[in-house]
Amino acid sequence: MADASIPPEPLAVPESGPSVWRQLAERKLALLGLLITFVCVGGAIFAPWLAPYDPYEQFFDGLTIEGAPLPPNAMFWFGTDLLGRDLFSRILYGAQTSLVIGLVANGAALLIGTLVGVTAGYFRGIIGAVLMRFTDLMMAFPALLLAICLAAIFSPSLWIVAMVIAFVNWVQTARVIFTQTSSLAERDYIAAEKTLGAGHGRILFKHILPHLIPTLIVWGTLGISTTVLLEATLSFLGIGVQPPIPSWGNIIFENQTYFQSAPWLVFIPGAAILLLALAFNLVGDALRDILDPTQQGRD
Repeated sequence: MADASIPPEPLAVPESGPSVWRQLAERKLALLGLLITFVCVGGAIFAPWLAPYDPYEQFFDGLTIEGAPLPPNAMFWFGTDLLGRDLFSRILYGAQTSLVIGLVANGAALLIGTLVGVTAGYFRGIIGAVLMRFTDLMMAFPALLLAICLAAIFSPSLWIVAMVIAFVNWVQTARVIFTQTSSLAERDYIAAEKTLGAGHGRILFKHILPHLIPTLIVWGTLGISTTVLLEATLSFLGIGVQPPIPSWGNIIFENQTYFQSAPWLVFIPGAAILLLALAFNLVGDALRDILDPTQQGRD
C-alpha cells in the first residue's frame, strides 16, 4: 500500500504518441522537416528498387570524347560523375550510408552520454566529480579535430567512422543529462523513496530515467543532423567512408576537381546533406517545444 506521506512526483509524464504527432501536424515547419525526412529515409530504404542503375556501374558511352561528366539529362537524371557512374543512383545509395552512420553514431553517443550523465548526477561525490571532469576534458577538444585524429589513426570504414563520431559527440548529452539528473535527485519524493528503503535501481528506472525521455528524444533528433554533417566532413577530407562505397561526403570529395566544369556533382550531394540536416533540426526544434513547453520560443 502506498505511503500517503510520499509527495506526488512533480514532473508530468511525457505526452502520448498520438498527441505529439497531432501537435507536430499543426506546425508547418515540422511537417516540412518530416516530409524531407521521410523522402530521404524512403529513398535510402528502397534504393535497390528506385535506383535506375547500379551505383558502381560505369557508362563510358555516357561520357563525351574528352571524358567529362555529362550534365543531367533524360538518361541520367543527375548526370554522371567523373567515372561515368549515374549520380542519382549514387545519391540514393549514399543516403543509406549517411543515415546508418547518423543513427548508429547518434544512438551510441546518446547511450554513452546518458550513462555518464545519470551516474554522475545521481551518485555525485567522487564518482560524479571524476566523470564530469573527464567530460569537461573531452569538451575542451574541438570535436572535428579530435574526430579527424581518431579517424586517421584507425583504418577508415563505415563502423569505425560511426564509433569515432559517437566518441566525440556524447559530451553535450552527458552535460545536459547530468544537470537534469542532479535536479531530480534532490526532489523530496526521491528522498522519501530512499527513506523507505528503495534501491538505486528502482529509483533510477522508475523516477529518474522516465523523466529524461523527452530530453533524450529531442537530443536524439537534433543529434542526427550533427552526425550526418560530421560524417560528410570526414568523408570529404578523405578519412571517412572510403570509395567505392557511396557517401554524400565522398561523392563531393571524388568530384571536387570538376567543380567549375560540372558543378552539379558538388551541388546535388551538398544540397542533400543540407536538406537532411535541416529536416532533422526542424523536427527536433518542434519536439523540444512540444515536450518541454518552457523552452518554447527560445533559441
